Amino acid sequence: MKYNKTIVLRNGKECCLRNATERDGQDVLDNFNLTHMQTDYLLSYPDENSFDVTQESQFLKERSESENEIEIIAMVDNVVAGTAGIEAVGSKYKVQHRAELGISVVKEFWGLGIGRALMDACIECARDAGYVQLELNVVTENIRAISMYERTGFTEYGRNPKGFNSRKAGFQEIIYMRLEL
Repeated sequence: MKYNKTIVLRNGKECCLRNATERDGQDVLDNFNLTHMQTDYLLSYPDENSFDVTQESQFLKERSESENEIEIIAMVDNVVAGTAGIEAVGSKYKVQHRAELGISVVKEFWGLGIGRALMDACIECARDAGYVQLELNVVTENIRAISMYERTGFTEYGRNPKGFNSRKAGFQEIIYMRLEL
């Protein structure tokens, strides 16, 4: 699956949204560690990252060659400002219509429209891949993200009161959201 689009951010700078490729391994790995340090709303902490540069590069190579999964990076001034991707829930017939969405943006770039652009790109790719439903999890305190997801058409279908056990905040409630494509 391929994606490449340039947008203009709220600050007037250009942002290129494109497939992450094998050669982006180090930059994407660094971005992962940074974004997972900057917020308590993502699934893991930087010290839990099990990928090294070689593994990250291989993962990105596989995603760039996939017909139904993708990892998109947002490049601003040659810096990975954010990443997003869609991943199949499974290959079995009963779940092959579903994909999961993950997204993160470096704090320095919050509020510029990168998150929404990455979201729109993933929705487009999910439709192109033939998925019928796109799913995500979000911490209830992450009001800005929930608002963006709702504006995009995602709806809540459940909650888990102890979905995350944060090192900083204790248990965090998770909202399950879905978008029919």
